[in-house]
Amino acid sequence: MHAWLALRATIDLGVTADETIHLTSGYSYWRYNDYRLQPENGNLPQRWAALPLLAQTPAPRLEPADAPELWTSSQQWLIAQRFLFASGNNTDYLLLCARAAMVGWSVATGLLVFFWSRKLWGDAAGVFSVGLFSISPTMLAHGPLITSDMCAAFWMLAATAAWWQLCQRLTLPRLIASTLALGLAAVAKFSVVLLGPVFVAIALWQSLRPAPLVSPIGGALTTRATKLAAFTALGGVHVLTTALIIWAFFGFRFPASAPLMPPAASFYLDWSSVLPKHGLLRAVLEFAHAHQLLPEAYLHGFAHVMAGAQERGAFLAGEFSTKGWWWFFPYALLVKSSLAELFAASGLFLMAGFAFARSGLRGVASKLQPLLPFALLAVVVLGAAMASSLNIGHRHVLVLYPVLFVFSGGLLRHVTRASAMWCAALLALGTSALVRVTPDHLAFFNSLAGGPREGWRHLVDSSLDWGQNVPKLARWLNENAPPGGRVYLSLFGSDDPFYHGIRGIELAPYFSFGRERHWVELEPGLYCVSATMLQDVYSPYAGPWSVKHEASYQKLIPAMREEIAEGRRSTRLGEFGLGPEHLLWNADRARFARFTLYLRHRTPDARVGNSIFIYRLTAEELRVVADGNFTELADAILRLDQSGNGQGN
Repeated sequence: MHAWLALRATIDLGVTADETIHLTSGYSYWRYNDYRLQPENGNLPQRWAALPLLAQTPAPRLEPADAPELWTSSQQWLIAQRFLFASGNNTDYLLLCARAAMVGWSVATGLLVFFWSRKLWGDAAGVFSVGLFSISPTMLAHGPLITSDMCAAFWMLAATAAWWQLCQRLTLPRLIASTLALGLAAVAKFSVVLLGPVFVAIALWQSLRPAPLVSPIGGALTTRATKLAAFTALGGVHVLTTALIIWAFFGFRFPASAPLMPPAASFYLDWSSVLPKHGLLRAVLEFAHAHQLLPEAYLHGFAHVMAGAQERGAFLAGEFSTKGWWWFFPYALLVKSSLAELFAASGLFLMAGFAFARSGLRGVASKLQPLLPFALLAVVVLGAAMASSLNIGHRHVLVLYPVLFVFSGGLLRHVTRASAMWCAALLALGTSALVRVTPDHLAFFNSLAGGPREGWRHLVDSSLDWGQNVPKLARWLNENAPPGGRVYLSLFGSDDPFYHGIRGIELAPYFSFGRERHWVELEPGLYCVSATMLQDVYSPYAGPWSVKHEASYQKLIPAMREEIAEGRRSTRLGEFGLGPEHLLWNADRARFARFTLYLRHRTPDARVGNSIFIYRLTAEELRVVADGNFTELADAILRLDQSGNGQGN
């Protein structure tokens, strides 16, 4: 049921922001043994997604010879756009096949939840846990997507469970399972580094316990020193095996580019951009690179991820930051989890409180010992996420949900009429929430947050608007747009609106994927703005519109118009404000910031999937937004809020 619900929802789903590059990179790994594209994401999930493409006849077209200059400079996003939208490939079919493959990781994670919960609590608990998993909007949203999140969640859970089992009893099958799980976690996502402290904590716990460690080689190890020595040796075996698996996934070759491919001048971001400025991590990365301890692409990808975690634009409940907030992920979990999941978590805390009142700390610790491995994993993942500046989506703590579902089986550790009714009520509540949001699983927000319609006020990017609703927008426009009317687009993500038949004018996109753009004056028509763009997160003007911004805008716009009218400036808009067009690009972005400031207070005339907002704007509204002084703009916003047509943001 979970697999069917997840995959069925994607049939009506456009490509999300990261899927184009994941699928293209994985296909290039298989076909060309070349690893220059997207090394910052897991090699394993990208390969897995591309597996169905290898069986297709004719093979999907990805020819480096068609654009060698893009491959030389590793322009991965432009290569991916050409592969999906401009090479004659059947995009919808490629996506369906790849997503069908990715659902396998979601099913595997659900099975792991079932078996571990069943092992801890019994049959009924296992069924209850996998029931919660199967109807979770978060699991259904991310399970079928061509990303690394669900694959990484599975292998992090599997590696933690396998290491826990190995540390209880040393056997060859358990050693093989543990080393393989850790190695595959390492090529699933770079968050594998979080397993280090988890493994160390588990080993220390088992070393301090009085119970002997049974080994088929040396018999029972009883002293702390011998157990620590054994765990240290096992850790070394795991490190060596993990390194071997990493080398295997990168073709046992240090250079990222294949010999017969166009030579690679650099990665998408060169080494100087991703290396830390100083410190131990820089020294370790430079040493590993100089001595070729791991493949070049793997080292660069790790450095890229670490650099991205230092500073990144983000939005949270009306606030903007490039350094993030410690409370981003707790807040995201609160508003993105279903009430059934929140009630299950609350029930577990109540159970722990009652157990503490009856048995004290020692009694609770002995009863909770079987939960230790996943509890440690949850603490480490959430702690690292709260310390990170990468606050772009609650998918980065996806693994916490399977942990919660395993623990929730404890609500049925004793099957009584009361516990059975309580758990049945939770499943019914979760199903009710799912029915209301299906198939827009990514847009789910619980009723505490105002539901999916109010999600844009809390979180954007991959927590709500990942560019997934472009096909739905195309259908809406076909049915509702007046013939010959103007349509303006400001959509987040990597989907191609023109591929879906949308004929519109792009406004201030974050990245235009090589499509030529020009300065245009705003005229009455339909304005389609996705939630991430509505909050204008990735903009030099993100956050409050200041007096300084307004003063600069009032000078810049007339100057640009005058230069264009006199032929002294081209109307062409560059990418990211680079090159001689930077002043006009700044004017375009500043106007868009004022534009979204107004729209955040105006009720949309229509919504598509709760992630794209459609406005029918008049000439007077556009005059105030683009040409009015700030007093006029403020008065217009105040009138919206007072008239009932405003959203009061």
